[in-house]
Amino acid sequence: MIKATGFNHVTLRVVSLERSLPFYMEVLGMNLVHRGRTDVYLEWGQAWICLLERPGKAMDASVSGGVDHLAFSIDAADFEPAVEALVSSGTSLVRGPVFRGGGWSVNFLDPDGNQLELFTGTLAERMKVWRQHDPTQTQ
Repeated sequence: MIKATGFNHVTLRVVSLERSLPFYMEVLGMNLVHRGRTDVYLEWGQAWICLLERPGKAMDASVSGGVDHLAFSIDAADFEPAVEALVSSGTSLVRGPVFRGGGWSVNFLDPDGNQLELFTGTLAERMKVWRQHDPTQTQ
């Protein structure tokens, strides 16, 4: 059994950051934490959301708008056993396990093809890493 500790983040595909960002910030009241060329990270209470721009795609949820993946928090000590449980159950791994964005990550598919992630890091840890790669990014 995987010992996830709760919701970590959700990544949403959007056609235009210029169009989507005002909605999330001004209408929903989220705080901008990071703005990259094709992504933004927004904090909202204890939750965080990444908007991932995919311009020029048809309005098909599989390639443009929609949920890219949903991530669950997991303690670092429980990460390796969780990956072993995924593999032994025959679950399709999409990416990882890999250390990226300040924590260990593995992306996998549920039985309906929804992409899920187990992530050991936090938003603060991810921002430290992202800023090291591109210190010109906002905030």
